[in-house]
Amino acid sequence: MSKVIVAGGGAAGMMAAVLAAKNGHKTVLLEKNEKLGKKLFITGKGRCNFTNAGTSEDLMNSIVTNKKFMYSALNGFSNYDTMGFFGELGLEFKIERGDRVFPVSDHSSDVIRALSRELNRLGVDVRLNTRVLSVNTKEIDSSDGDSKKYKIFESVAVQNETGGKETVTGDALIIATGGNSYQSTGSTGDGYLFARSLGHSVTDILPALVPFNVEQEWERQLQGLSLKNVSVKLMDGEKVIYSDFGEMLFTHFGVSGPTLLSASSYAAGIIREKKLTLSIDLKPALSHEQLDERILRDFDENKNKAFKNSLDKLLPKKLIPVIIMLSGIPDQKRVNEITRQQRRKLVELLKDLRLTLTGLRGFNEAIITHGGVCVKEINPATMESKLVKNIYFAGEVLDVDAVTGGFNLQVAWSTGYAAGTHAGQEMK
Repeated sequence: MSKVIVAGGGAAGMMAAVLAAKNGHKTVLLEKNEKLGKKLFITGKGRCNFTNAGTSEDLMNSIVTNKKFMYSALNGFSNYDTMGFFGELGLEFKIERGDRVFPVSDHSSDVIRALSRELNRLGVDVRLNTRVLSVNTKEIDSSDGDSKKYKIFESVAVQNETGGKETVTGDALIIATGGNSYQSTGSTGDGYLFARSLGHSVTDILPALVPFNVEQEWERQLQGLSLKNVSVKLMDGEKVIYSDFGEMLFTHFGVSGPTLLSASSYAAGIIREKKLTLSIDLKPALSHEQLDERILRDFDENKNKAFKNSLDKLLPKKLIPVIIMLSGIPDQKRVNEITRQQRRKLVELLKDLRLTLTGLRGFNEAIITHGGVCVKEINPATMESKLVKNIYFAGEVLDVDAVTGGFNLQVAWSTGYAAGTHAGQEMK
């Protein structure tokens, strides 16, 4: 019987441990927190959007970084496999807008509980409050009989629950220690240190699925305003680098919400060097001409009113003073005195409200990490290191990230499944 060690008790680590144990290996799961799934517990605002029920094409298109690398893992364990897996564990789930999949209970704890029960049933040795300090390897001669030597996994040094240090030996190690986001949950970049110590490259680590800071002072007046059914475009000059339709939120520092969080993953590498432009279409269902006609009808109903009192049906109350200010039309001007040119400018403003994005918020607000262990050095079918035999990587520690909607957790399940399936196989 082979012994597989899993470092990290998050989504990818728990999945990897379940599969390793199912394959008949003695499995040890090392988690530095006092409980499993600490980050999983807060995902989806505690509801846990654990996968997405879209098509395989939707799944691939959702991946921002290194989607080709994920092709094999997603084929090996798809979003439908995830739903089947959790269904067999007794988790009831539902599908909501955008094909987002949640537990029926709306409690992330039910997802964690289902995995914990399965780990227990399979006899996985779960060691909480146990931090991996370093990964130890040894050199072996090539099996081809040449003079080359190869690195192979040997053991991990850990600090155990009592604070003492010990060495845990095993036949294979799966590194599933997470990224660098939500550090209070234990995602403090340990896996990157282990990877570098093993000779792996780690790409730039940046916050992703994170709100933006905005330059315009008037944006602060909109704090707390949520807009639904708007179209957003993220632009580098005149080049559109991301577009979406849905919900966004104005904050005390800038913009957030589902559409903007997803946009941040596409902006992460660019916005470090220069500012970007956000264009918001407040009325995407209407063409410029249709919106002009709509405004004309509203003006006709309010022709003797001041301009500031004519927009109640068209815009949220909080947005009206800002739009008036940006339009350049005096707020006390009578509606029947507004010129065609002024009205056209108002239409253009509502179809293309622009903000200057100056940067991303920090890791303490980021949902995931952009960057990680270079996937060119990882076997995409097995998640095994190409540099050190019997070491595998899974989950957010890898340089793979996706937009919101349950896709990042699917990456964790699929890579965890691949690593757990293949770790220890040759030693059986």
